[in-house]
Amino acid sequence: MNRYPIGRFAYDADSTPDKRAGWIRDIAELPAYLRRSVDGLDASQLDTPYRDGGWSPRQIVHHIADSHMNSFIRFKLCLTEDTPQIKPYNQDAWAKLADVTGVDVGFSLSLLEGLHARFSALLRSLRPEDFAKTFLHPENGPMTLDRTLQIYAWHGRHHSGQILALREARHWK
Repeated sequence: MNRYPIGRFAYDADSTPDKRAGWIRDIAELPAYLRRSVDGLDASQLDTPYRDGGWSPRQIVHHIADSHMNSFIRFKLCLTEDTPQIKPYNQDAWAKLADVTGVDVGFSLSLLEGLHARFSALLRSLRPEDFAKTFLHPENGPMTLDRTLQIYAWHGRHHSGQILALREARHWK
């Protein structure tokens, strides 16, 4: 199965207010879209990896919650500090912890609903010049909020696409 069902992330250097509004809409709508992508899956289906060596829908949902919580905090740090250095985390190790492997996806879906309501409200409040602010990622170097917005709009669609591709490949309704 394709690791990138919607394609790899591609940065759009020609960011405009209209494009940003679309990426913010993607973030705002992700919780409902993700909830629909796992709706009706039983425990066995939620624990089926979408490809060999890939994560299961359960791991994907919890990963999105972990990742987007980190992103929200990074945005807030960047907006309140001068080029803060952020801390990366080992997403593969986090995906194996008990709060991922043994917990109902509904908890992360509910968390994402509240988180994305706040995240999208924050994003809509930003001025164009705010998107040029940067934080320092120890592995990736300086990251603008504009690039980070695009990454996380893509990230949610990417992982939801993996779940939907698994459903289609397995003919799960």
